[in-house]
Amino acid sequence: MKIGLLHSLIRKDEKFLLDEFEKIKGVELVMIDDRKITFNLLEDHFNLDIVVERCINHSRALHALKLFETAGIKCVNTSKVATICGDKLLTSIALKENNVPQPEVRVAFTEESALNAIEEMGYPVVLKPAVGSWGRLLSKVNDRDAAEAILEHKTVLGSYHHSIFYIQKYVEKKGRDIRSFVVGDKCIAAIYRTSSHWITNTARGGIATNCPVTDELNDLSVRAAKAVGGGIVAIDIFETEQGLMVNEVNYTMEYKNSITTTGVNIPKFMAEYVIKVAEDR
Repeated sequence: MKIGLLHSLIRKDEKFLLDEFEKIKGVELVMIDDRKITFNLLEDHFNLDIVVERCINHSRALHALKLFETAGIKCVNTSKVATICGDKLLTSIALKENNVPQPEVRVAFTEESALNAIEEMGYPVVLKPAVGSWGRLLSKVNDRDAAEAILEHKTVLGSYHHSIFYIQKYVEKKGRDIRSFVVGDKCIAAIYRTSSHWITNTARGGIATNCPVTDELNDLSVRAAKAVGGGIVAIDIFETEQGLMVNEVNYTMEYKNSITTTGVNIPKFMAEYVIKVAEDR
């Protein structure tokens, strides 16, 4: 079996995954650097059974997956999953359509309508770019003065990332949230991410500790994963007075700090799942 690993830099996450693939007999790994590959849309024929996406850049990942699929190659995750998870609005729509609980979300296209939406929701709210990761460019808006300033900055910046106002009701998470890891139809592990800052991403300094996978957490995580198309995903979850709520779904999940923390060999589950998908005709 020939497995293509579509990658940017080889981080610890990818090294762990490569180690697990190398333990499996009959597997040949083909390294595909997204900085070097080119595609010929009309003539591409790849001698691969499946491609595993591990890119850092969302646009490269999304388009490469679609091009591989167009050439008849299975991909984990699929371009559909990358499309939905790569856009917070599309993720929110998918969760809503599948009755997965999430915080209140409103969307606006102008400063005026965004300000009206924020004031109707009530402060505080969180403004997020529709496309983005690692907790970057998030703004907690506590009052009208802050809202007006941030909305103006976003408008003047003028890039695609700031042209849609994605507004989420702020959830008081008491210093922590949950990240769960779903492979196929099972939540295999989860961590608490704890921080004194309101952004708890480990990329922003959050501390990871083990979170027991309860039936409730497994059910919500799997439902969220299926809502976006399934595969290998990480779910960011809030603990609220109304129960667990899904914040975001990540399709190129990072797990290097979660293996020892949870005691679960996450990349082993990932490698085995990829083999299963490749063998499924």
